[in-house]
Amino acid sequence: MASTRTPATDTSTPAPAVHEHAVDDPATDHDHTHHAGDVVALPGSPNLKQLATRAKELRRGVQRGIPDDVAVVARHHPRGADLTASAESRQQVTLRDAQVALARRYGFEGWQALVQNVGRARIEERDMHRWFGVEFNNEVWQYLDGGLSPASPEEDKDLALYTVYASARHWHECGTVANTARGEYMISRVATAIGLPDLALHHARRCLDLTQAHRDAMEDWDVPFAHEALARALAATGDVEGGRMHREAAVRLTAAVGGEGDREVLEGELAKQPWFGIA
Repeated sequence: MASTRTPATDTSTPAPAVHEHAVDDPATDHDHTHHAGDVVALPGSPNLKQLATRAKELRRGVQRGIPDDVAVVARHHPRGADLTASAESRQQVTLRDAQVALARRYGFEGWQALVQNVGRARIEERDMHRWFGVEFNNEVWQYLDGGLSPASPEEDKDLALYTVYASARHWHECGTVANTARGEYMISRVATAIGLPDLALHHARRCLDLTQAHRDAMEDWDVPFAHEALARALAATGDVEGGRMHREAAVRLTAAVGGEGDREVLEGELAKQPWFGIA
């Protein structure tokens, strides 16, 4: 059957007129438009330090006459033909010349435009990960505080598990080792709640390992929480004695927590069932 779809009408805003200026002049190098020349995409997860190193390498390569590097400057620098015309002119290529050529190769007017774009993108990405990490973490607590259990609807159990993994993944991108340990704790708690004790034990052990290996990065409440998660997971797998030992450690460490509010939160979690046979 012939398609009845008609070509879409282009209603986009017309492209602005080309804005030319001396891009190798720092005073006019700003992030306002992309260079429309023969460009390539930035590498995935661009890093400013790596880009700066590449600019230095590009300058050295041009001065040494490395063909690929000479071609980059010749093609992308506004004065590329003059800068690469002879061995003598190549020796005069500055770091700023290399930065301009590299920036324009990636589609930017100049080096500062590239730096601003990459820096802003990384900040926005980090903020995005943090936002999702917090939101998903709060959602997981709603499941746990709402009585999540093996008897909960399958959809609730699945969503709780998906959500806690998503939270951990986002914190892994933007947080510290303490955030990673707390993600392991939350995964263990959800797994215990929905009746997956082996999975809970795996993540509880990872949580405790992280808190013990990075004590200086943790708050004083991280370690008792880790013992609490491991105690539940061990008891859920049938190791009641091992669970009791870690629960006692959690209680002891909770008493030493400095902040009254933090102690109350810990005591509240320790008071929650199930404890799978631990008295």
